Amino acid sequence: MTTDIEARTIKRISWRLIPFLIVCYFVAYLDRVNVGFASLTMNRDLGISATAYGLGAGLFFITYFIFEVPSNLALEKFGARRWIARIMMSWGLISGGMAFIGGETSFYIMRLLLGAAEAGFFPGIIFYLTLWFPAAYRARIVSLFMVAIPLSSVIGSPISGLLLEMDGLLGFRGWQWLYVIEALPALVLSVMTYLYLTDRPADAKWLAPDERAWLEQTLAAEKARSPRQGHVPLTREILNPRVLAIAVVYFGAVALLYAFGFFLPQIFKGFGLTNAQTGFLMIIPYAVGTVGMLWWGRRSDAKRERRYHLAAALACASLCTIGAALVPDPIVKVVLFSGAALGIFGALPITWTLPTETLSGAAAAGAIAVVNSIGNLSGFVAPYAVGAIKDWTGSFTGGLLLIACAGIVGMITVLRLSHTGAPAVQGRVGAPAE
Repeated sequence: MTTDIEARTIKRISWRLIPFLIVCYFVAYLDRVNVGFASLTMNRDLGISATAYGLGAGLFFITYFIFEVPSNLALEKFGARRWIARIMMSWGLISGGMAFIGGETSFYIMRLLLGAAEAGFFPGIIFYLTLWFPAAYRARIVSLFMVAIPLSSVIGSPISGLLLEMDGLLGFRGWQWLYVIEALPALVLSVMTYLYLTDRPADAKWLAPDERAWLEQTLAAEKARSPRQGHVPLTREILNPRVLAIAVVYFGAVALLYAFGFFLPQIFKGFGLTNAQTGFLMIIPYAVGTVGMLWWGRRSDAKRERRYHLAAALACASLCTIGAALVPDPIVKVVLFSGAALGIFGALPITWTLPTETLSGAAAAGAIAVVNSIGNLSGFVAPYAVGAIKDWTGSFTGGLLLIACAGIVGMITVLRLSHTGAPAVQGRVGAPAE
């Protein structure tokens, strides 16, 4: 039963942190995937093939992978306020610099730099949320935070489509305006982050003394019950079977996510639409994904069950992607892509409840970064594979089918995952601490 002090504290923390973090992640994700809309005219202007585009889009995740773990550990050392502000300033400058690329080589270089700049932001926020919210609230809180992903496309897609219509203004192409204008919010939010965020509950003067005391005591009790905590060698986290299994699950979910983010605008424009019409049509699957993310994360918390919720979401995403790849009718494709979005975005926040329910402290920070790093390698593999197959076959069908297989592998893996990392036979996984 929720006590008055608990309800009051969680409500105050949620209103203080979550809306601001949603805005930050909204901008981060938009700057990461706006290359998908830019490609509608950039590829033609610069002579970039589908394979080269897929490679460049995916190269982001190579440097993202390399710098992810060091960045997340630096966040714990220097504090979220300073480190997240630094990340946002770096990626804002480089994202705006994408407007000045002149061909494949500069495209590759800027995507590599953008990956290095943004490394650590997402897992850093996930770790930051564990410092503020008890385990029983984390799926719904992560769902609220991650709703920025589909929302960035619900709101950003029509804006991106309209920005492309600025082609020729002041001598700039539409895709150049898109990069410059969409980079500006990151620079503003960098300063706001430094001034607004609080590193830990002990420093939260905006909490009442009894609220701060309840939160610190609750989190300390959970940490004491955690089987593993404190400073764990990074090599041990990388070789931890449970961490590796969660990374495989996340790999499948992210492969589906970025196949959407980088190629869905091109698929929809292939229906014979203008850039602006493509932007508005993109609202539909991402609006469905937004609802799915909030609903499925809340349901997982309410049922205190993770494994089957996550497997069901991945199954929905994979099967709908297979259907969308095979059917020719544009209306049916939109419906099936919307079903796939429901599963993709329903799966993401539940995945992130798994590492923090058996780990805490630096062990949790390292595990989160390892999962995110390995999982996000699919952000390189998926776009490159889809682009290459598109060049080979002239169709997105083969690439989408391949990506759906990655989601199915993730589904099978999570069904085999037990609370300790051993293959599961029965029971629930990852239930919040009582």
